Amino acid sequence: MLTTLLLLQAGYAYVPYSSLESVVELNKEAYYLALRQTQSTIRTESPNWQPWLVFFFRALAERVRRLEKKVEREKVVLAAMPELQLQIVEFAREHGRITIGEAIKLTATSRNTLKQHFRALVERGVLNLNGSGRGVWYELR
Repeated sequence: MLTTLLLLQAGYAYVPYSSLESVVELNKEAYYLALRQTQSTIRTESPNWQPWLVFFFRALAERVRRLEKKVEREKVVLAAMPELQLQIVEFAREHGRITIGEAIKLTATSRNTLKQHFRALVERGVLNLNGSGRGVWYELR
């Protein structure tokens, strides 16, 4: 969380589907080694931040590579979508979630048609279904 806060304060845009923590999780041993190496020098006259910074920047670079791949895959998926589904996905991206009621207002399309499109988006792995009955809402995966 601290890293996210520092990146936001430095002007980086927040990307909710990009997690630096997942890279750290996959490289736990290197993370703890860098942390121990840096911590052992913190209270000295010349703290050595290099091990921690090298790990952090490598993890950040890996996250960027993964995010680039994800964006490319998303472009391919979006290019093959009908216009109605693109509108649904864009609304969900902008607002964090979408309901069928919101999609009706947005697109002036019938509930049954929208249900088919939502179902297709869930089956393709683009949206997650949450809740049940009238309380159903969808979010991007």
